[in-house]
Amino acid sequence: MRRALSLAPLASLPLLSLLACGESPPATDASKFKPLTRDVASLPSPLPSGPVALGPGVDKSALDESVDACDDFYQHACGGWIKATEIPGDEARWFRSFSVIRDRNEEILKGILEGYAKGEGASEPNAKTLGDFYASCMDEPGIEKAATKPVEPWLKQIAAVRDVASLTKVIGKLHVDGMPTVFELSSAQDFGDATQTVGMIWQGGLGMPEREYYLEDSPKMKELRGKYEEHVEAMMKLAGEPEAKAKASARTVLAIETDLAKAWMTKEDRREPKKINHRATRDELAKVAPGIRWDAWLDGAGAKSVPVFNVAQPDYMKALGERLAKAPLADWKTYLRWHVYRRQASSLPQRFVDEAQKWQGALTGTQKLPDRWKRCVRTVDHLVGEALAQPFVKKTLGNEGKSTVVGMVQLIEQTMHDNLTALAWMDEETRKAAFVKLSKIANKIAFPEKWRSYDGLEIQRGAYLANVARGRAFEHARQLAKMGKPVDRAEWLMSPPTVNAYYEPQLNEMVFPAGILQPPFYANAVPLATNYGGIGMVMGHELTHGFDDEGRQFDADGNLKDWWSKSVNAEFERRAECVKKQFDDYVVLGDVHVNGKLTLGENIADLGGVKLSFRAMKAAVSDHGKKPVSKTDERAFFYGFAQGWCGKMRDEALRHQVATNSHSPAHLRVNGPLSNLPEFAAAFDCGAKAKMVRKDRCEVW
Repeated sequence: MRRALSLAPLASLPLLSLLACGESPPATDASKFKPLTRDVASLPSPLPSGPVALGPGVDKSALDESVDACDDFYQHACGGWIKATEIPGDEARWFRSFSVIRDRNEEILKGILEGYAKGEGASEPNAKTLGDFYASCMDEPGIEKAATKPVEPWLKQIAAVRDVASLTKVIGKLHVDGMPTVFELSSAQDFGDATQTVGMIWQGGLGMPEREYYLEDSPKMKELRGKYEEHVEAMMKLAGEPEAKAKASARTVLAIETDLAKAWMTKEDRREPKKINHRATRDELAKVAPGIRWDAWLDGAGAKSVPVFNVAQPDYMKALGERLAKAPLADWKTYLRWHVYRRQASSLPQRFVDEAQKWQGALTGTQKLPDRWKRCVRTVDHLVGEALAQPFVKKTLGNEGKSTVVGMVQLIEQTMHDNLTALAWMDEETRKAAFVKLSKIANKIAFPEKWRSYDGLEIQRGAYLANVARGRAFEHARQLAKMGKPVDRAEWLMSPPTVNAYYEPQLNEMVFPAGILQPPFYANAVPLATNYGGIGMVMGHELTHGFDDEGRQFDADGNLKDWWSKSVNAEFERRAECVKKQFDDYVVLGDVHVNGKLTLGENIADLGGVKLSFRAMKAAVSDHGKKPVSKTDERAFFYGFAQGWCGKMRDEALRHQVATNSHSPAHLRVNGPLSNLPEFAAAFDCGAKAKMVRKDRCEVW
């Protein structure tokens, strides 16, 4: 349910400020909010005499001044950067913000890991674990020498399958080793009782990103299916199968996965919390999906003691039970062997890595592999991220900027409170509940108060694939240990070095990792207006997620509960439908429509985030009405917002994003919300007929 800011999690690390960890609002009711001295929406914006300055926080080299701001603000703000920038061959997309920060931070992580691998800092926590893990990944000769021997234990388990029960048990064992096949298991909060943790059973089993890749008849999807079948065949040949058998294996895999895809819940329905809320005790699993040998799976997955589950897609699990009994065991064995090689490809010899990259290139347009050290840094960060974050924050963070960033969060929350107060379409009963929810939002900034322990994780040099498997198994065990226990509200769901942010509705919290608190999102050296356009919009975006089409279904404590009156609910849905239609109408790559329903929550959050941060900026810059806000300040805000999203994507990556991702393409995340904002039109003197001024303006919050 986590609602993140970016197109996808992008591992990155912070270079800026040490902020309060786990800091949350001091009060738990609406009393923490006091009306601003003046209504920030009505603060004066006098026209200066002569040309309006861009402001010191604007990157003038990124502009394309041949494009009018009122025609296409994204191109106007980013066109110069786009023209001057080439996407690196190992990237599917490249952003002025996320990508550049990530690269800068990965260089720092590389230095930390290389030092640990040489034995430096031996007395520091986790130094040996981190150094040995990185060294094992960089040991290419050792990986080549091991060949496919490390996967043999899993292949022997699969070969020993003799009936549906033993097949189901092996599926459970693969879960333990971090290779979820057919379906997935993780911990999650109980939708009905946000204080408790349950086991979440989630549909899975596909090698391609979504059900549409198997079922759509468009020429592009047919082409990708053909390339995927070729990829499976090539991998099975690399694994030792003769050509004829590898071809047959590929056909078998595609047939099973296509059958599973037919039973998948759609990505749009998966955004509906009530549609994925199906609580079942351990004993009730057999009623949900009678064809699955649950006792065997629970035994294999080490989950026999888990008392309660949420079976998110019961129709899929029921269909899976039928298919497990219907398909020949030999076909299921082929399918499982494929998924072992697919999941472990990046840890195997180079020929497997290259073939995996070939498929990734077909899917997203990447032309080559990232450097080995980058892949190793990312693997270590993924599997032991909070261990790696500790030396990183010591190396890069200081106290500068703490009070500014915390103050920005608080002012944006205050602005949301004032906005709720003024909403004419919200009745008093619903408004009161919204105030309570807003007052209880917890803010986590920079990194956790208590670091995650990796005690018991065994990492050895010269055993890279085994280290990856042990890291995944360690995480599986950690997830199992949480099930049936009270929720740990101090836990972070994103690595602190990540260049991203998120709102979690079941925890009712906003999290701003240290990774995103740096240029171009935030810098102490630039004006407040630019910072509010950058990191301020991020804050407003995450805050709005608590009240978007999905987040609004959870109450102040994180329970799935309807707290809206009937009339207010209907008005929200009418307003949300306006946003849905706006984005449904956008077309990319000539004929590909954005999915307005899939992206609705993110689009509402973008629209609300810009509005809230703009109003908060005006209050901050004017010092609550004591001095006028200039048009230069207003423009600096909008440039700061847009230039944080300057980016380029390969066509394949853009097509992939529109087909699978809940975030709209970057240019629409800028032009879409701004075209609804009268304050933008006023700041750039856009006439009523300008392209950046929508006639049928959408406004939710």
